[in-house]
Amino acid sequence: MSARALLVAVLLAPLVPWSQARIDAEVGRFRAQDEVLYLWSGQQARKLFSGFESLAADIYWLRTVQYFGGERVFATSKRFELLRPLIDITTTLDPRLEIAYRYGAIFLGEAPPVGAGRPREGAEVLEKGAANIPDSWRLRQDLGFYYYLYLHDPEHAAEVLNRAADIPGAAYWLRTLAADLLAQGGDRERSRRMWQQMYDQAEPGAIRANAKEHLRLLDSRDLADRLTELAHRVAERTGRAPATLEQLRAAAAGRLPTVDAAGVPFSYDPEKGVVAIAQDSPMWRPQE
Repeated sequence: MSARALLVAVLLAPLVPWSQARIDAEVGRFRAQDEVLYLWSGQQARKLFSGFESLAADIYWLRTVQYFGGERVFATSKRFELLRPLIDITTTLDPRLEIAYRYGAIFLGEAPPVGAGRPREGAEVLEKGAANIPDSWRLRQDLGFYYYLYLHDPEHAAEVLNRAADIPGAAYWLRTLAADLLAQGGDRERSRRMWQQMYDQAEPGAIRANAKEHLRLLDSRDLADRLTELAHRVAERTGRAPATLEQLRAAAAGRLPTVDAAGVPFSYDPEKGVVAIAQDSPMWRPQE
């Protein structure tokens, strides 16, 4: 968490009830909180908090993080319906609050149950940030990564990364990465390179933790592929693939583990000789 966020948490949290009371007084005391958040646009909030927009943005950002965490941990449906309105209000109140764009896009883009599963909206949030903070090459870098990793659009991703490289102070490797996206093959290795760059650059927090999880996911998928190749080699040599995951482990002679990065055993289809991440593992994601 940034120093600004820590300061906000300590000094401004007592103002949340006050700000909510002002909103409730405007829209009616009997409205549900969800309805209040739907009704209030960023421009309406700017009028309400005229002269205190940055302060209100910090309060709304705290509410956004609290809402996302509450939905992710406690809600059964995990619909995240208020996530985009909260992000829009926050970034309209303070258009230069970079953390709201970067974290908000991750919250929106990650597939359920980790996030809202709305990557197009996440890209829109980053595009708004890039327009409002044109001197931030990191926002354009994130947008380029986003187009590749979430929206699977390497051409647009390369274009955005090249624009990021034009910003003074931008990382030297952006143009090389942009060119690499337009080459043929190696999608998983490109993804690994992007997540590694994001992990290396991010401060401790949600962005870095998310990048680490994706790197662990890629490691698990690589290991599953290697085990699948081993099962096929055994089938070619003996006429059939190992019947169980234990037999496959024995065939690996201790060289390859048969659990994913979370320590959960892989699923195994002996008829096809295919190893995959088990659906009950925290490493499991829908195949893209």
